[in-house]
Amino acid sequence: MKRIGIIGIGHGVFGRRSDATVQELAFEAFKLALDDAGIERKDLDASVIGSVPEYHKQRSLPGVVQEYLGLVPKPTWLTEVACASGSAAIRTAWMAIQSGFHNIVVIIGCQKMTELSTPEILGLMGRVGEVQWESIFGTTFPAYYAMFARKHMHEFGTTREQLVEVAIKNHFYGAKNPKALFQKEITMEKALESDEVALPFQIYDCCANADGAACVILASEERARDISKKPVWLDGLGCATASMSILRRPHMVGLPSAEAAASQAYEMAGVGPEDIKIAQVHDCFTIAEIMAYEDLGFCKKGEGEKFISERQSYLDGKTPVNVDGGLKAKGHPIGATGVSQTYEIAKQLRGEAGERQVPEADIGLTHNVGGIGQYCFVQILRRD
Repeated sequence: MKRIGIIGIGHGVFGRRSDATVQELAFEAFKLALDDAGIERKDLDASVIGSVPEYHKQRSLPGVVQEYLGLVPKPTWLTEVACASGSAAIRTAWMAIQSGFHNIVVIIGCQKMTELSTPEILGLMGRVGEVQWESIFGTTFPAYYAMFARKHMHEFGTTREQLVEVAIKNHFYGAKNPKALFQKEITMEKALESDEVALPFQIYDCCANADGAACVILASEERARDISKKPVWLDGLGCATASMSILRRPHMVGLPSAEAAASQAYEMAGVGPEDIKIAQVHDCFTIAEIMAYEDLGFCKKGEGEKFISERQSYLDGKTPVNVDGGLKAKGHPIGATGVSQTYEIAKQLRGEAGERQVPEADIGLTHNVGGIGQYCFVQILRRD
């Protein structure tokens, strides 16, 4: 297969963006990526939009984004697999270039979530679970992941404090990220005194809904080397699914889709977990990051809580994880998250992450989960 590189990246500010429509959020990231690549609109062959349409009043979102960005009449289309829509868009663009059909494709992950109330959002997210047998009983995202947490605590002795340590780390790094929704550190005491959500979760165990957009531009190897002096190569892609119902899965202490997607990505890139210098994982809840350590092979099953307690996922640890704040502190505009993760890894591999820079980072990984693990995309990026 041909190598495909990232030649441009852009990222808007995540938060409650009452100052911008979803089209304007998309433009904010798109303009930065275009400038970063040093190319013009005319150089783009197509665009792929990662977003979840139910959160927008506008139906057929790619059309209005395409028009606002001045890309008509070039082709565009939407990818949607819940919270993994951004990574699905990247994979789709990669396949379009790999096929030879296009040479340069722009990917925009964008979402405007705060126009809906929290109950409305919880209702929408709850229906990502199986409607016939589960969500009709009132299941919500926090409740689903709370079940994962309870099972992990039962099986491996994971403590409440170890869950909170994930939030403390991610808020520590979020405070250093000007793109993040929450740019403030938290303490163990503050987290443990916060309101209950779905036990064992409290407020600081849960990521926040947000508005925002991120953008990456992919190009074939020939075009990437011609355009960019610092391309980042997308060398490994994994994608897998799991049953809609968590009750039909082999266990509840991890995500089978993540394990399978990671295995595919490692094999394709010719690397293993020990080679990953920096990772972005889908920490929608604190337990999700701990399970990701294990599912991705950064530690053995049942040792994820030890991995965070020993600070192995900090900047100076074995495998730094979510040193941009992750979903937890950066915010989670669901269609934008996978593209945002790719943006951060590209920044790290280019040595442009400032005080959050991982020394000598040459191989990075993104882990983007859709729903409650029904979909998972793992992608491995590498610099020359």
